[in-house]
Amino acid sequence: MMGGRFVVGLTGGIGSGKSAVSDLLSAKGVDVVDTDRIAHGLTAAQGAAMPAIRQAFGDAACRPDGSMDRDFIRQKVFSEPDALKMLEAILHPLIRQQAMTQLQAGTGPYALLVVPLLVEKQGWTDMLSAILVVDCPEDLQVSRVQQRSGLEAGQVAAIMAKQASRRHRLAAATHVIVNDADLAALKAQVMGMHEQFLQAARALSSGGRDEIQ
Repeated sequence: MMGGRFVVGLTGGIGSGKSAVSDLLSAKGVDVVDTDRIAHGLTAAQGAAMPAIRQAFGDAACRPDGSMDRDFIRQKVFSEPDALKMLEAILHPLIRQQAMTQLQAGTGPYALLVVPLLVEKQGWTDMLSAILVVDCPEDLQVSRVQQRSGLEAGQVAAIMAKQASRRHRLAAATHVIVNDADLAALKAQVMGMHEQFLQAARALSSGGRDEIQ
């Protein structure tokens, strides 16, 4: 919880359906703060992270328009163990700062902070009132990512192997949405969860306890 606001952390493995959940809640007036979108802004042309990235990785890390060359950085991270730590040391403080600013500026009934690596990376839970995990079977994750990206199953599995396990994510959750059916089933779950969060946010704003069952 931060500044008296009820903040829900949303996470889930690749292909679990985080974007669909955040879109449904955004349509209900919830303030959605997406750390991936913040990161893309920081590494775009004229992005706040670009001077430090250029200094750390050289001119080759920048495209002609001044944005980060993602292919170069991806190869750098793959081939040099310390490169990821260097990149995270630049980006994470800036992402957190912008996320806090956006959360504080929001006017919705509560806020949703979307952090794909919420379980893997420290430093987020102190901002949260609840942790919502979008869950689905791993074979369904693979097929969804293949359909949208064209990646091979082995490539998707390699990405998943770098993320927290399904068991680890579920252990960290205070609330779980199971996204293993169609959009109508997902929407029904999301709307039910939304009502719980609204009730908790109202209790918090009126001085009650920010606990939900």
